[in-house]
Amino acid sequence: MIKEIDFHIKALDAMKNYPKTLYYLGNRELLERRKISIVGSRKPNQYAREMTHRVAKRLAGCGACVVSGGAIGVDAIAHKAADAKNTIMVAATGLDKSYPAINKNIIQAISVDGLLLSQFATGTPSTRYNFVLRNELIVALGEILIVTYADENSGTMRSVEYALKMGKKIYVLAHRIGESEGTNRLLLEKKAEAIYDIDAFVSSVMGRDKKVESEAESSFLTFCSTNPSYERAVQKFPKEIFEAELSGMIRVENGKVYV
Repeated sequence: MIKEIDFHIKALDAMKNYPKTLYYLGNRELLERRKISIVGSRKPNQYAREMTHRVAKRLAGCGACVVSGGAIGVDAIAHKAADAKNTIMVAATGLDKSYPAINKNIIQAISVDGLLLSQFATGTPSTRYNFVLRNELIVALGEILIVTYADENSGTMRSVEYALKMGKKIYVLAHRIGESEGTNRLLLEKKAEAIYDIDAFVSSVMGRDKKVESEAESSFLTFCSTNPSYERAVQKFPKEIFEAELSGMIRVENGKVYV
């Protein structure tokens, strides 16, 4: 059942206009957790896909709640890597709609175990301006903004503009020349800091000294290093195999799994 947030969210004071109404589905207690916003292109390269998955998973493993917009590409990867119970999705439509439809399953999972937020009433369709408002809300909720891939003049770079106005620290991945030119420009102009080591970055942001890698992930990667059959891998690690294949952590060739 769609409900309304009935308390003040201090982080949203950074917005140009505090939302008149905020609708939600799921666990609103996630708003009390430390929140990190992750955004990026709908068409990231393979490197960005893998690194988005890793950084979101590490942050969630340290207790952070990952905030993003539910779009295909970077957003969906971040939500899935963090796990539904550790993520907030900000929608650009009314919460009676699952948009984009291709992400229906993850959106449904977040609506139950995570948190779906929207400024838009039931029945509101997606419009260009709605995405602008959604992006501002995503940026405001997070302590910092992580951009893993962005082209020049993209919607993601509009989110960066909000972060700069709000005085948020911005972190980006270091990309090769000709790739993710939006984030490369941010580095050139010293408007963002580069993430070179994910574990060191997460430790710095979350105040943890130890490497954040769960025993489950370690066991999964050890298993995959033996090049098992894909069928056996799915039987033993159904959730992990899907996420790792999506992020590019593993590849499947001729029915076998390779790290």
